[in-house]
Amino acid sequence: MNTLTIRLLAAPEAARLLRHAVREHLGPDGHADAELCVTELLSNVITHLGAGTPVTLRVSGSGRATRTRVELTDPAPRARPVRREAAGDDESGRGLALLEAVALRWGVTQGYRTRTVWCEL
Repeated sequence: MNTLTIRLLAAPEAARLLRHAVREHLGPDGHADAELCVTELLSNVITHLGAGTPVTLRVSGSGRATRTRVELTDPAPRARPVRREAAGDDESGRGLALLEAVALRWGVTQGYRTRTVWCEL
C-alpha cells in the first residue's frame, strides 16, 4: 500500500504544507475530504497540546484506492478527543463533527507514549 509519512512540529502554518502533500500524494483523483481531515486533526493538536508539539501524519492509499486512511499521531496518550456540540456563534468545537460528517469511520488508537487519531474516507 502506498503511504505518505510526514513528521513535523504542529503549527498553524504547517496546515498548508500538509494539505499540499496530501493533494500531491493522492493525485488528481484524490480526496478533498482528506485535506479537510488533516487540517482539523492538526488544529486539534495545536488547540489542545500547543504549537510545537511533534506529530506524524500518515496517509495510506492513493487517489485510486477504494479507501484512504488519514492518521495523525501525537505524544499525548491519555488525551481523548471528544466531539462537542458547538453553538451557532462558537468559534471552535466543530472539528470532530466535520471529521464525523466526511469520514466513513474514525477513531483513536492509544500507544505506549502516543495517541493516533485516524479516519477512513
